[in-house]
Amino acid sequence: MFGKPRNRRIATLLAFAGIVAPIAGIHKFYVGQPVWGVIYLLLSWTPIPHVASAIEGIWYLVQDPEEFDYNFNADWAESLPADTAAPAKPRLKTPVTPPPEPFDVSRIGAITEAVRQLDQLRQDGLISEYEFEQKRRQLLDRIA
Repeated sequence: MFGKPRNRRIATLLAFAGIVAPIAGIHKFYVGQPVWGVIYLLLSWTPIPHVASAIEGIWYLVQDPEEFDYNFNADWAESLPADTAAPAKPRLKTPVTPPPEPFDVSRIGAITEAVRQLDQLRQDGLISEYEFEQKRRQLLDRIA
């Protein structure tokens, strides 16, 4: 549709312009969502598309450029002719999860003993059922 990929800053500016302009939804046409753009235009006499434009403007602003490209420029790279050198498809950054730590048996034993002591305090009436459950969950979260 476009000769160039969509720019996140331009999309943000168009979305924020929809807040104060009498018509809203121009940013939807820009990012390749013409159906939503028409809906915004039809509802421009209400505050709904103006508020939505503000929310989307903030959303475009806080997105990483890679995430914006993934959401709104994926079709641009696919529509290029095969002989055109297209940039690689953007990929979202995936968080790297550390490998699970091996269980320390002595640590689990200490937590088990602490839960037993908490249960005894609860049975003796020194702590409430609610306090027991909170502390028990805190201790069990240390295992997981």
